[in-house]
Amino acid sequence: MPLSKNLEKKIAKKIKRCQQLIEKDAGTEFCEEVTKTIVVCNAGLSTGLEQEALLRETLQYGNVQQVCFPPGKSYCYLHFSLTESAQAAYEALNGQCPLGQDGAVLLLAFCRELPPWSNNIWSEDMPSGLILEKDFIDGEMEKLLMEAIDCNNNHQEHEGAELKHRKVKHFGYEFIYGANNVDKANPLERKIPAVCDVLWDRLRNLYPLMNWHVPDQLTVNQYEPGQGIPPHVDTHSAFEDPILSLSLGGAIVMEFKNPSSGRQFYVDLPAHSLLIMSGESRYDWTHGITPRKMDTIPSVHGGLTVRRRTQRVSLTFRKLRLTDVCDCKFPKLCDTVQKATKKQASLLESHAAQVEVENVHRVYNEIAKHFSDTRHSPWPRVESFVRSLQPGAVLLDIGCGNGKYLSSNGSALMFGCDRSDGLLQVCRERNFNVFQCDCLAVPFRDQSVDACISIAVIHHLATDERRKKAIAEMMRVLRLGGRALIYVWAKNQQANSKMSSYLRQNKQNSRSTDQATTAEVVQLETVAGINDCTLPVHTNRTPFQHKDLLVPWKLRCDENPSEKKTTFLRYYHVFEEHELDKLCLGDNENRLEIVESYYDQGNWCVLFEKKAKPL
Repeated sequence: MPLSKNLEKKIAKKIKRCQQLIEKDAGTEFCEEVTKTIVVCNAGLSTGLEQEALLRETLQYGNVQQVCFPPGKSYCYLHFSLTESAQAAYEALNGQCPLGQDGAVLLLAFCRELPPWSNNIWSEDMPSGLILEKDFIDGEMEKLLMEAIDCNNNHQEHEGAELKHRKVKHFGYEFIYGANNVDKANPLERKIPAVCDVLWDRLRNLYPLMNWHVPDQLTVNQYEPGQGIPPHVDTHSAFEDPILSLSLGGAIVMEFKNPSSGRQFYVDLPAHSLLIMSGESRYDWTHGITPRKMDTIPSVHGGLTVRRRTQRVSLTFRKLRLTDVCDCKFPKLCDTVQKATKKQASLLESHAAQVEVENVHRVYNEIAKHFSDTRHSPWPRVESFVRSLQPGAVLLDIGCGNGKYLSSNGSALMFGCDRSDGLLQVCRERNFNVFQCDCLAVPFRDQSVDACISIAVIHHLATDERRKKAIAEMMRVLRLGGRALIYVWAKNQQANSKMSSYLRQNKQNSRSTDQATTAEVVQLETVAGINDCTLPVHTNRTPFQHKDLLVPWKLRCDENPSEKKTTFLRYYHVFEEHELDKLCLGDNENRLEIVESYYDQGNWCVLFEKKAKPL
């Protein structure tokens, strides 16, 4: 049904506003001419749009090769095989298809290409160690297994909300959901059915070199259409490698995700197939099934299509570990490593000030001159903030280092403070107004400055409470309406497929497309002489693998360049996305307004303004 001229104008205005936001957010280049790629400007994951529903509407106009749903966004992308198909979908659906939030019509626009970070989850390489054996069993064996597990009788109905009330039955040991573990002290009388023994012989014949264990725990799940299971990893210390999943009845799509790199991979599990999760795929990737009644799958003719789900029964076989300790090479999701990390965090909490004295303050005093020599160029956006201050405004640079921002605005009154004697001496030689103090106790009156900057300082504080205290000090000295800018090192050193300057200094990084998933040998060092308190030592100019770590600084010897460099270890807490925002808002949510939060060359950055106390 054609739209009226008046409605067309209203829709065009709304699309224009959406385009401006998306251009700023994702860098998408929109165009007036027809292309193969359409942006759905007002619907995505954050509005509840389902990929299957979108495909049901669009596939009738032609072959859709790829769908891209950016996480947490209210827009998404469709890429068609033919320009004519994209045009037909656009003409039929723009301003008319009610798949937007609360029944709003979709607003569509053409763009040059898919965003550079988009990936086709069906064309990705399968995670290492993941094996799919289609037709592992036949229909007769399926019937025998269904009779043996007797899923319709004596099943346990789990009432936990996260399981969506699907039927589940255990053999050997009860699988404890939430903990993803078993109670080894309480084996079940019901053992794995003997009919399963033939499966182990088939596996040994197929993969004679794999380290097989005859399973002693089986979980049977019966999925009705619309049911699923949350993303999870089977507890490392509880079960041996591999984990096996046998599919009976209907087919389903299982989703794998690597939390470190963000990589995703979808695998279509047909009936009678066996999925083997071993090595990296078992230890370093989560797997789950999204609850829905239809799956998006590759079409036999190319592109994508949708398939309705039917009842599926899965048999998950596991072998219990003899010990409660995992020694895998994949620490990110390892519960053994996480327990050790919690212990280290507790020790850091107790000795935070000592860690900062030994691995921050003392180090910067030792390396002050060399450090200053490497810090010439101001960050452009920080310098722009300083230059924006009105004549006569008072700026305080907390943790000013060698004072490289204290000469950025000749008409403002500039003060700097730092803990390092050596760096303050550099500032005095440059005739800057500086004094010595700790960022946790700034000797300025309340509401006495118009602006603050804290550049690469707060990430040297060893606990959340101390980081909050540093931000509270900035708030205290700011006048009402005053603004502060904070920069901290980001754990993620890559944005929009572009490496930070820190990573680009290592030429090896450009030769590897997946740095974050490479297992590393972690060197641990005792911190500040505290027994049992160790932190990983970071390899310079490589992606960060840990949040709390020691970063080496190799000090050259000017008198004798051939002499071996002395290495100092600096403590850092590198920040996840939004972590700094939450820290700023923490206890000051009614007095602090975040003006801008952004990523700048490997740093998370927040510009905030001090507001009056609420009445």
